[in-house]
Amino acid sequence: MRRFIPTILLLILLVITIMIGKKAQDIRENTNMSETKMFGENPIIKTIYTADPAPMVYGDTLYLYTTHDEDELVNDFYTMNDWRCFSTKDMVNWEDHGAIFSLDDIAWADSRAWAPQAVERNGKFYLYCPVHKINGGMAIAVGISDSPTGPFKDLGYPLVDEGDWNDIDPTVFIDDDGQAYLYFGNPELRYVLLNEDMITYNQEVGIVKVPMTEEAFAKGSHDTGTSYGEGPWFYKRNDLYYMVYAAFAVGKQNEHLAYSTSTSPTGPWKYGGVLMTEEGGVFTNHPGIADFKGHSYLFYHTGDLPGGSLFHRSVCVAEFTYNEDGTIDTIEKCKGIEKATF
Repeated sequence: MRRFIPTILLLILLVITIMIGKKAQDIRENTNMSETKMFGENPIIKTIYTADPAPMVYGDTLYLYTTHDEDELVNDFYTMNDWRCFSTKDMVNWEDHGAIFSLDDIAWADSRAWAPQAVERNGKFYLYCPVHKINGGMAIAVGISDSPTGPFKDLGYPLVDEGDWNDIDPTVFIDDDGQAYLYFGNPELRYVLLNEDMITYNQEVGIVKVPMTEEAFAKGSHDTGTSYGEGPWFYKRNDLYYMVYAAFAVGKQNEHLAYSTSTSPTGPWKYGGVLMTEEGGVFTNHPGIADFKGHSYLFYHTGDLPGGSLFHRSVCVAEFTYNEDGTIDTIEKCKGIEKATF
């Protein structure tokens, strides 16, 4: 019987080799499937509740800054304590960078880590965030970092603090001539001219209140009598300036998205139309627009994750195109988008 032992051992080794080879092939196939994934489903982030998407393209990467709706509510209201960052190189595969700034980092604030936006200038990254000031109203904080993924360090005091509730939802844009603008506001739209340091603004010009007219923002049911509600998103394309915002139509209780345009960064603004309807959404919405690898994207939020609600939202994205005259047709909420390629 001893002479058969080597044969048995050889058979065992052969079986093991075949099994190892098959396992290696499975791993390669799974890896290839991951690498060739061509469609990204909405919502983008499925592990936590996120809202108020703010995209920033830097290099070959799109960074997405969001707010974070906590699972457990305090006083049955928006419970939001930090800001998150996610990044992608193809709009399908996303990397989670975790919490990059929080209320714990801002000694003078105590709640309401609301809709942010980030921008890069001179090698520094600035994250503008609305928060509730201790013993005060809403104010705009600034986090500063050497990296787009943080961590961000608080400026130490509010950049904008009018002592009222209008100082929310900052949107920042640096024009071709180097002048930076920070728009913000609910129920009014206001702006300041940021200095080159990005942490102070032109005090002589001060805080400018934009005329809230129906010509600029259409008739609506918000406090100013126009459709403008909150969540402005300011950018420029082909010498045309866009102001996209969350809006309330006449007789509607939930926000839709709308836009206005101007040939000047400070207006006057002209109403452009509905960008995304309120159907299929929640009480709030928040636009973020970016061009990335030859494609145009609208980021928004819904309540589509399990357990979703007006206090538990989820960030989504839709691809869209501009008309030749710069106008934008209404964009449908969608299941997801294709992988971005040049």
